[in-house]
Amino acid sequence: MRAALLLLLGLVIGVIGTVNAVNALNARNPMPHAVMVTMDYHMGQLARALKARQCDAAKIRQHLGRLQSTATDIVPVFDLSEKPFNDAAGHLQGKIEQALLAAPADCTALAAALKPIGGACKSCHQKYR
Repeated sequence: MRAALLLLLGLVIGVIGTVNAVNALNARNPMPHAVMVTMDYHMGQLARALKARQCDAAKIRQHLGRLQSTATDIVPVFDLSEKPFNDAAGHLQGKIEQALLAAPADCTALAAALKPIGGACKSCHQKYR
């Protein structure tokens, strides 16, 4: 009987500990993930337009603009004081700015504009993901 009570007590303590651990994991900051999901969405839309050969200049400008505004959130949202990370985020913002200034109006120009942006994303993800 005593062993059964101790086993039951151990199970209850284990369940309580597990619930607390799950709650702690769920309480973390969702913003870094949200920023990356948003950027992935806009890059995906541009890639799909390119793949379908349906490169509308207005939609391209809209998605690049959203990428640019979201990229400015990277440094404050991730809140890392590492200079290389901040420099990589600045590099990405510069590549997006160049793409916006180039104003790609067709699929060839869009492909050329997306290549450096994708490279900036990839290099940062290789270091910090």
